[in-house]
Amino acid sequence: MKILLDTNVVLDLLLAREPFVTYAREIFVLIENTEIEGYLCANSVTTLHYLIGREKNKEEADEIISELLSLFEVTLVDKKVLTEATTNNGIDYEDSVIYTSAFHHDVEIIVTRDKKGFQNSKISILTPQEFLAFWLTKK
Repeated sequence: MKILLDTNVVLDLLLAREPFVTYAREIFVLIENTEIEGYLCANSVTTLHYLIGREKNKEEADEIISELLSLFEVTLVDKKVLTEATTNNGIDYEDSVIYTSAFHHDVEIIVTRDKKGFQNSKISILTPQEFLAFWLTKK
């Protein structure tokens, strides 16, 4: 199963944001154990580096991004994705880019805490809690 984590879910774990960190950690464990295929959107990686660097420092941000890239596959963002994102999906362009990139990589589920950013999606959109409940029914 291919799932893409939205930037906010990754930040929940990396910044230990309560009460969300527990759910994010459980999803990361599933990815680490290769029970599911984890994806990040390319533009999320750059955003994560920027935000982590601001919160910590560049060296820590580089290290964290390296760790993420060893764990996750990355969906691409190219001109086609950026163009389609202007008319795809929801009201937020960044979320539309993530959605369009995920769609082109046959991602099955986008896990986010901001479901409203992914309206009219052809991909299942679940919160971390919803995904974990869904995953338990699949086992």
